[in-house]
Amino acid sequence: MPKLVDHEERRAHIIDALLRAAAAGGLHAVTMRSVATEAGVSVRLVQYYFDTKEQLLLAALTRLAARMGERVRDRVRATGPAPAARDIVEAVLLEAVPTDEESRTFHLVYTEYAVLSVTDPALAGQPFLAAPDEMEAFLVGHLTAAQRSGDADPRLDARLEAVVLLAASAGLGLSVLLGQRTAEDATAVLRYHLARLFPAAPASAAPPVPPA
Repeated sequence: MPKLVDHEERRAHIIDALLRAAAAGGLHAVTMRSVATEAGVSVRLVQYYFDTKEQLLLAALTRLAARMGERVRDRVRATGPAPAARDIVEAVLLEAVPTDEESRTFHLVYTEYAVLSVTDPALAGQPFLAAPDEMEAFLVGHLTAAQRSGDADPRLDARLEAVVLLAASAGLGLSVLLGQRTAEDATAVLRYHLARLFPAAPASAAPPVPPA
């Protein structure tokens, strides 16, 4: 009896190959052939699942969004059954810091997508690239809730603080990618700033951050 093919698994395998190829040589250098080589399959098989390179790029962008969302949720769950506002905010911000090979690949490729979207109309309108706006609103909500509960300084402007936090986490993440600082240093900077915003809410014990 012939073996049944799991098409979703095969699609995911090809998309992951694109992400690895992009992390190694740059998104601009990715071709259907280079993805096929990285995946260990034929070009024809890649084209069976993705008619064009653009379709493959968009599928990879969607997978990036899903996996990064899963990683944030895993971080939040790791803080305990009833995470405080600071725990949630910290989980979101720390996901912008590359701490392992997967997150390094994700953030490197996401940065390339963002730059490419400036000149590529097909990418410019993708929801994932608007994620910072959604994340800003998410952080504003949790900062405001923390102010109401007395865990954060009530004098703060929650929206402006959310903007600063996202900019800081993105900048620190980029500095880790560039080798300017370690993941541990970037994490320490973020936690230092959060301690100023949440003086009455010590962070839950968190597992150590692995080296970049």
